[in-house]
Formats: sequence, structure tokens, C-alpha cells
Amino acid sequence: MLKRRDILAIVLIVLPWTLLITVWHQSAIGPLLAIRKGTNDGTETRHETGPATDSKEYCSQDKDIVEVVRTEYVYTRPPPWSDVLPTIHVITPTYSRPVQKAELTRLANTFLHVPNLHWILVEDSQRRTPLVTRLLRETGLNYTHLNVETPRNYKLRGDTRDPRIPRGTMQRNLALRWLRETFNSNSSQTGIVYFADDDNTYSLELFEEMRSTRKVSVWPVAFVGGLRYESPKVNAAGKVYGWKTVFDPHRPFAIDMAGFAINLRLILFKPQAYFKLRGVKGGYQESSLLRELVTLSDLEPKAANCTKILVWHTRTEKPVLVNEGKKGFTDPNVEI
Repeated sequence: MLKRRDILAIVLIVLPWTLLITVWHQSAIGPLLAIRKGTNDGTETRHETGPATDSKEYCSQDKDIVEVVRTEYVYTRPPPWSDVLPTIHVITPTYSRPVQKAELTRLANTFLHVPNLHWILVEDSQRRTPLVTRLLRETGLNYTHLNVETPRNYKLRGDTRDPRIPRGTMQRNLALRWLRETFNSNSSQTGIVYFADDDNTYSLELFEEMRSTRKVSVWPVAFVGGLRYESPKVNAAGKVYGWKTVFDPHRPFAIDMAGFAINLRLILFKPQAYFKLRGVKGGYQESSLLRELVTLSDLEPKAANCTKILVWHTRTEKPVLVNEGKKGFTDPNVEI
């Protein structure tokens, strides 16, 4: 049995080491507890074990600890509406295919960040489909849902020399007609009209660029015409004088559908301006509309005098569904 003096001797030996370990533990682990943690309601709280100090001091002590960056998150939906900004009427033709919902979802997610946007979605179908109807309702966007079916004998068969109507022509024309029937030419309504296909990618900056369009504004488009980008040619005076393109550069307006926007008033004042349905070669659809609205000298270059790329023809890859229909592996009633 240990005597009292032996116990006292052990305590005197162990106690200093215990105190030393406690002090080290607090200095090494305590700072980690001071890092802010998120709560379930989206706010942030700070848990501290000592006096408040900058978290960067703690992180600098150990290279394996990621520096804490304090960030504030603000998220509103739908986009705020302004009585000052003109409305951007975005016209999108669409048709049923496996990637349709994915394309429209991606596009809607972009539009949610654009104030004063009105989406005119036009289906190439006999009737408005439940898929598109539900998707539009769930986005929270301001929209108009239209439909018109392109007759079978007017649809392209994949040959660029085929004189049939390029896809989306009748749908874009229906949207133009809707705008003219909805807004009076004497109305004070200010707006911009833009043709945004559902397989492209758009920078948010592009919509702010087009908002100041007086007649027709233009900019480059990437991944078209077999080039990294096509673009209007702009001189030192800031005027468009030609086109950087390989495919038929002598077209009146050698520009892609995603490369221009039109002031709504011009659409209303020129009721004869539509995309031509017949007698128009491939690549001339844009010219068939624009030549009814403006001349080359009227064009307004945007995107830093057409030196910035703000829209891309990305085109989603067609999914390979070779296993579908063999054993009924997936449920055809599940909407994709």
C-alpha cells in the first residue's frame, strides 16, 4: 500500500505534464472551433472559445487548413421588375426531342437572372405539350406559350441545298405576329426583341448589352460557320461595314440568328417584316427579316465594338439511346 508521501510525490510529477497538455490542446484545437458554421435557415453563426480574432490568423498557422472566406449570399426569385428598364422579349422556337427539357431548363436558369425578361416560347407541334406547359409554370418567369406545327413537306431533310423552310421559321413568325397583335405601334411600351434558340449558351452580360438597342444591335457569335466565331466588321468610327465569315460573306446580313436584337418599336412600325417562308436559301433567313428593317449603316455594334464573345452555339450532343426499346429497361412514362 502506497504511503501518503509516495502519493504526494506522484502528484507532483504528473500534475505539471497534465497542465502542459491541457494548455497545448486549447491553443491548437480551440481556433478551429472559432470558424463560422452555417445553420439550417441559411444564416451564419460564430462559435468561439476565446476573444474574437480574424480566422485568417488561425489558418495561417497550418498549411493544411483551408483559409476561411466570409461570404454573403443573396438570392431572389423571380428576377426583380423595373419600371425603368425596357422589357426583353426573348423568342425561342422549340420542338420535342430527348434533350428538350434539359435544354429549356438550362435556358430558364439563365433567364431567371435577367430583369424585365418576357419569354415567348413557341412549340413546333399541333398543340402545346404538357412537358413544356409544366416547365414554364414552374420556372417563375414571365412567359407566353404558343404553338404552330411546321408542315411535314416544309421540314428540312438535312441537305443544306434543300429549299424547304429552316427549322423554327414559322415559330419565330408566330411570335412576331403575337407581339404586333399585343402591342400597339403608338404604345409607350419600350422593349427589345431577341431570338434565342434553346441549344445556345448566353452570357448575362449579353442581355444588358442589347437593352440599349435603338434599332438593331449586333455582336459576334462563337462556334458557327466552321469558325471559332463569326462577327460583324467594325471600323474606327464604330460603324459596321462588313462581316467576318467564310460562308457566303456577301449576304446582305451575314449574321447568325443569335447575333442581333431588334427594338420592339421597329417591329411594330414595320408590320411587313417577317422571316420569309419560301425562296430563301439556307443562311439567308436572318437577311430576309433584317433587310425589311434596317440598312447596314443602321446597325449598332455591341460587346465592345464586336470584340467580346457573349453567346455560343454550344449544341447539346445527341444522347446515344441504343439500349432503349430492347427490353423496356426504362419507363417511357418518366419525363426526361
